[in-house]
Amino acid sequence: MLASTLLQATAGGGAGYGIAALGAGAAAIGAGIGIGRIGGSALESMARQPEMMNDLRANMILTAALVEGAAFFAMVVGLLVIFMK
Repeated sequence: MLASTLLQATAGGGAGYGIAALGAGAAAIGAGIGIGRIGGSALESMARQPEMMNDLRANMILTAALVEGAAFFAMVVGLLVIFMK
């Protein structure tokens, strides 16, 4: 969907729309990388200290939710720039 939106935005004549679409895509990719690193680090920490598993799990879920919320906000702003011609 994002690729077709990017193609439509750049075909419309505005380079700013294409840059906004790229920004929305970069936000999605950045969130994926961030959540992956959070999960990997939490699993490594749980393997080192199994007695802290519940605390680590709760903090991991909270942090992943915050990262995902920030990414959704960035994607919505980027897509609003595109669709609010």
